[in-house]
Amino acid sequence: MELARPSRKTNGVGVQVGDTQVCVVMVGLPARGKSLIAQKAQRYLKWLSIDARVFNVGNYRRKGAAQPTADFFDVNNAEGERVRRAAAEAAVNDMIKWFKHEHGIIAILDATNSTKSRRRWIKDRCDSEGIETLFVESKCDDEDLIMSNILEVKTTSPDYKGQDPEKAAQDFRNRIRNYEKIYETIDESEQDLTYLKIMDVGKRCIINAIQDYLQSRVVYYLMNLHIKRRSIWLSRHGESMYNVTGQIGGDADLSPRGEQYASKLPELVMQSFEGQEHPLTVWTSTLKRTIATARHLPKEWNQLQWKALDELDSGVCDNMTYAEIAEEYPEDFEARDQDKYNYRYRGGESYRDVVIRLEPIIMELERSENILIVTHQAILRCIYAYFMKEDQERSPWLNVPLHCLIKLTPRAYGTEKVVYKANIDAVSTWRGKGSKALHEDPTEETESLAK
Repeated sequence: MELARPSRKTNGVGVQVGDTQVCVVMVGLPARGKSLIAQKAQRYLKWLSIDARVFNVGNYRRKGAAQPTADFFDVNNAEGERVRRAAAEAAVNDMIKWFKHEHGIIAILDATNSTKSRRRWIKDRCDSEGIETLFVESKCDDEDLIMSNILEVKTTSPDYKGQDPEKAAQDFRNRIRNYEKIYETIDESEQDLTYLKIMDVGKRCIINAIQDYLQSRVVYYLMNLHIKRRSIWLSRHGESMYNVTGQIGGDADLSPRGEQYASKLPELVMQSFEGQEHPLTVWTSTLKRTIATARHLPKEWNQLQWKALDELDSGVCDNMTYAEIAEEYPEDFEARDQDKYNYRYRGGESYRDVVIRLEPIIMELERSENILIVTHQAILRCIYAYFMKEDQERSPWLNVPLHCLIKLTPRAYGTEKVVYKANIDAVSTWRGKGSKALHEDPTEETESLAK
């Protein structure tokens, strides 16, 4: 298989290969994690500056049938079949318009697409428009995982909003049975399709006829996913001596208040378990302030140090205050304010560079279960932007306060966030555009990760 080379000229909008456009077509029975996979794939691609959008057929169907019962999905229900077909056509039509008029790169068609005839129809439509297709089938026979996904759907799906949870779960099981009557897995008769089959949460994968760089990028990411429920805990290091003096970079020790936070961090993590214990793996950077912050956590939790989690390299500006940078490098100071995501410090890094070096961390995060990451402000901004789908231009300006723990739990319809505050004073290290002061109070318009 020959991979196309990524274009060198990206104009700041990510990796693209010529005029390639790809429709990723989800395939699988309900409760197999398709929507979660679709959301994760879009999140990953947008994080890499590749324009991607999810077209969820269920959202189109809900316009005409907001909360149908399982009978609506019976193969013998002619009206249900008509509405479902119309929803699929509307989603595909909108997707094609998006490719044509907004020059999208990767669309993700999120639906069961459970029959060969439906998949053939989608491929023919895309072929006629010059759009590549990549079919992604999620197959799972693990009853525990299926039940976990059913419980997830009954509490988060718009189809069951406001309904009795037990009745919702039973109705959803009946919906699955109706789909099982007609479901056709991708098999040898569809060898002309480009596809990835993921069996039992990645225990086994089958790849067929992958064509180019973009498809390979998507497949590599999806092969590293699991759809079991888990959480990621994020924390900055405790307040450092450089935070107190307003200097950036360096490898400073914790301040006395930073030491207090390090002592309290185990308590915050235990509080976040909410009655259930989770074995955690702890990741820190290689810098002293993160390692010191994590040192009081339970000894039985494995701790790993990642060079990729080190703070953004500020090059010649390392150890300087923003006032000193503005005085010594005024043009650079202004350029960074104008395009903070792409600006690269002299001899250092940009936020875009950080995203590139964090990609292996993201891959490992997706392969792992419960992880606590103790790291730095810029790094947390990038990781948080990945999970919460923040815009790149906005992410470098996010306010990441010291001395709080953020728990993120990816769900099928978004990422749930809970914040645990240590209530230990610390300086504010947020700086607004044009300001030469590091210790500035964020404006109300600035999103704080601690909210």
